[in-house]
Amino acid sequence: MKLPARVRVSRPPLPLAPALAQAASRLCPQAPANLTAAALAIAGGSVIGAHLRWEGGEAQNTEPAWRGRGIEEALAELLDRPGT
Repeated sequence: MKLPARVRVSRPPLPLAPALAQAASRLCPQAPANLTAAALAIAGGSVIGAHLRWEGGEAQNTEPAWRGRGIEEALAELLDRPGT
């Protein structure tokens, strides 16, 4: 599925930088600070989606205005891709 032109998904290094951690926490407040993996969607310099994993759990959320555009699938695919 093709993403909107201005949306980029990536796996930032852990631990997340403070600004990214704050944005991810806003989207997935149930996630602990000690993540084992993270994929973020960014548009216009703002984090609009996050898929986070930790020991024993995971969470995913996307800003309501961006839902249904393939972002959720792209985040999950990136997080599940071997070697990333």
